[in-house]
Amino acid sequence: MKDLPTQTASTQMEENSVLKTITADRNRTNLLKKWEQNAIAYLVQRIPSWISSDMLTAIGFLGAVIIFLSFVLATYVNRNLLLLGVLGYAISWFGDSLDGRIAYYRHKERKWYGFSLDITVDWLGIMLMGLGFVVYVHDAWELVGFALVALYGWEMMTALLRYKITGKYSIDSGIMGPTEVRIIISLLLVLEVVLPDSLLYSLSLLAISLFIANIVDSKNLLALANERDAEEREKRKEKQIV
Repeated sequence: MKDLPTQTASTQMEENSVLKTITADRNRTNLLKKWEQNAIAYLVQRIPSWISSDMLTAIGFLGAVIIFLSFVLATYVNRNLLLLGVLGYAISWFGDSLDGRIAYYRHKERKWYGFSLDITVDWLGIMLMGLGFVVYVHDAWELVGFALVALYGWEMMTALLRYKITGKYSIDSGIMGPTEVRIIISLLLVLEVVLPDSLLYSLSLLAISLFIANIVDSKNLLALANERDAEEREKRKEKQIV
């Protein structure tokens, strides 16, 4: 029993080391950050070695395919099949959250390759989900699906520009991150099964919220860009003086 405190301390140190490794290149501000990072730290240590980061990226994209199919099946077979989308979002989170983190955990990271692949696959997945929603709805409601894809693209562009300006990459918009969005949409899918057509109005509200968040993020981005310009002007003046 005397060894128990030592073992506990050793385990805690190991967990802290894993957390530090998998979060080294990413600043998270989302509401579920603590629980999500602990879950990722737990999973990366237990995923079989034969599963690569590219395979996890493919698994994440498979989740997007399942979400698309859930909309199609709900349209032409049975509305209850929308619940497949909840499974799709869980699979999407698993692959998308772990592909880069497991590479860092195994010290096999390919920063720029992984970054490029992740952005490309994320965008393809978002378009697929938006297409599924367009299949599910009719008439003018299809514009909501278009708006969600366009607004997500705007958010992604803002994140890339922020990375260019500050050198720091963040996938969150304040307390909202991809995980929180997945959970919210999953709950909306469940609500749609219970209350038909509620998804039309709830996703419209989500689109409006995303539009407002993008406006705020863009304003903050321009402020950062202005600060960067001022810093560079100051440096040029200092060089001229020298």
